[in-house]
Amino acid sequence: MPVRKYRRDTSEVSCCLKYVIFGFNVMFWLLGLGIMAVGVWAWTEKDTFNNLSRLTNVALDPAFILILVGTVTFIIGFTGCVGALRENTCLLAAYAIFLALLLLFEMTAGVLGFIFKDWIKSQATGGFQAFIIHYREDPDQQNLIDWIQEDWLQCCGIEGPKDWDRNNYFNCSSSEIGSREACGVPFSCCKRKPNEIIKNKQCGYDVRKPGYPGERSIFERGCLRAGEEWLELNLVPVAGTIVSTMVLQGP
Repeated sequence: MPVRKYRRDTSEVSCCLKYVIFGFNVMFWLLGLGIMAVGVWAWTEKDTFNNLSRLTNVALDPAFILILVGTVTFIIGFTGCVGALRENTCLLAAYAIFLALLLLFEMTAGVLGFIFKDWIKSQATGGFQAFIIHYREDPDQQNLIDWIQEDWLQCCGIEGPKDWDRNNYFNCSSSEIGSREACGVPFSCCKRKPNEIIKNKQCGYDVRKPGYPGERSIFERGCLRAGEEWLELNLVPVAGTIVSTMVLQGP
């Protein structure tokens, strides 16, 4: 009597793998939805939807970047979450393609960032110049540059405090038109004093005027150099984070 051989059906997704993918992507789905909601809320607060002329510098708009990142994260999380739960091969295939493209983009960005670092430096300089010029026009860009100068890099301007002459409010000639901030810098350029609880928002007034009395209590280092030093000091953790992200995305 011939012996029948039964092959195991491998077309079904493992139950453990199914719920691991589902749970992992639910978090990304909600995270993407939250990031996108914050970006849309920021645009609503700035009345961008009713004044599309403000989108001329959309690439430098933090709200637009949040919407873009949130949308991509939401789509990837949705395909992985629903695809795993419903065992839908089309959605799982789309999920795998999205992750492959994201992984390829990260690897390409890392290689190009190393090869074209001078070009990236010039682009960063141009972007920071735009932030300085439009500092008082966009609250999102204003908050971003204040965070970079005060909390992240402890710096001022691109090469130094003199770069704030590019802004109409802080230009030294603006004193003729009655700007109180003329020949000054934003408060985020000021060094925080010991035991200071509430920061003086007027601490940057007149600090670039010739013969300013006393020691200047502002950051003298430019943000471009400060960013390079931060990257040099944190190169290993940053590279480790990128590699870890790639390893997690691989399975």
